[in-house]
Amino acid sequence: MLNLQTDSPTPLVMQITEGIHALIDAHQLKPGTKLPSIRAFAAQHSVSVFTVVEAYDRLVAQGLLVSRANAGFFINRTAREHADDGETSERDKPVFDGAWYLKQIFENRDWPIKPGCGWLPDDWMFADGVRRGLRKLAAEGLSLSGYGDPMGLPALRQAISLHLEQDQLIQSTPAQVLLTHGSSHGLDLAARTLVQPGDVVLVDDPGYPNLMSLLRSLGARLVGVPRTPNGYDMQALEQLLATERPKAFFTQPRLQSPTCTRASLAQLHQILQWAAQHDFMLVENDIYADMDAGHQPSLASLDQLHRVIYLGSYSKIISANLRVGYLLTHPQLVQQLVHLKMQAGLTSSEVAEQLVYNVITDGRWRKHLKSLRERLALAHDSAAHRLQSLGFELYCEPREGMYLWARHPDLADSTVAVDAAARHGILLGLGRLFVVDDRPTGWLRFNVAFCEEEQLWQWLEEWLAEARSATARA
Repeated sequence: MLNLQTDSPTPLVMQITEGIHALIDAHQLKPGTKLPSIRAFAAQHSVSVFTVVEAYDRLVAQGLLVSRANAGFFINRTAREHADDGETSERDKPVFDGAWYLKQIFENRDWPIKPGCGWLPDDWMFADGVRRGLRKLAAEGLSLSGYGDPMGLPALRQAISLHLEQDQLIQSTPAQVLLTHGSSHGLDLAARTLVQPGDVVLVDDPGYPNLMSLLRSLGARLVGVPRTPNGYDMQALEQLLATERPKAFFTQPRLQSPTCTRASLAQLHQILQWAAQHDFMLVENDIYADMDAGHQPSLASLDQLHRVIYLGSYSKIISANLRVGYLLTHPQLVQQLVHLKMQAGLTSSEVAEQLVYNVITDGRWRKHLKSLRERLALAHDSAAHRLQSLGFELYCEPREGMYLWARHPDLADSTVAVDAAARHGILLGLGRLFVVDDRPTGWLRFNVAFCEEEQLWQWLEEWLAEARSATARA
């Protein structure tokens, strides 16, 4: 079918895809034509099955082939509409942006291997506690009428206030605790309360892509504060404050996503001084606090909620499906936030809040958190070792939290790896989604809890070897 050149600088996968493009464009392959099976094509052209799989998958993704179960691969009947002189059209290339990330993460949860996701595996969660909580909820009876307290379940707000005082040294009353549908809901409420179109807003760079998308939708002008392996680039932040007039700084001081870095106590003190000097608010997204065995001070504990809006969530440690989070700040601002919550969606789910309350007041809850932290430390060691053995550079080695931020010297733009991995059912954490200016980057985010699949490491090793071979031929 094709005349492949094994000594050509053009990778074999590209030779196959471009060759079939050309045959379609020349009408030598007509719509509906069946292609040889993967094994037959590989044998006919003396190439690996792996190479043919990737080429066929690319052609399916580009709309030139269709795959029919138990039948094989066929030229798409609309292939002529998508063909373009043998070169990949811009519209055929995958678009990796915030919308893609949300779609892949939340609409396609059945990825076979997903080290790029942002939650923990089912067997890492407190399943026994949830089952006991459900039984208790059923035994006590469910209130199925009314909408519940606009602030959220009073008993859970009381428990959160006590927990934060004991473990995080944040002094608050239940009247300062507003329950939300997870931390994303809390970020939305904070952003819509603080930010007006045209406002300058500081964010971590790299940072949280969903937050950046939200702030841009509100008309904010985002300015990235560079993260370093030791927290913030304080010199860069000081320079930004001298030239910008930020309305707020949305940040994750500890176990930050995607880098898993943490800011020092000295940095937190300095940021609070600058916030007072330059009159901006701080929104502290502390959703990984329960993964921190040392209970490091937070901006909220140092400021005591005067200039800080503090966010937490149970979605990371109980269930990603159980959307219960919380927000704390000073009493006057809480009242503005609860009105906004009511306008947007009335109250939060009292049933879900009662279940969370039952779980976190279970006698085994603290044992579960201790076990989770220990398991994450072991997963960090294992994932770090495997990445380094393949030549990856680690941004830092935190041994806590969920993530490792890593890049490979042979990979200038990790989009290439993410694209190739997706064709094999592997969801990688694309680095450019996390940077403020959406620039290409070689960095990838790895969720260590999902790095135990041997298939992941086998694919990475094979793909990197093929990429190096293609570079050498070029």
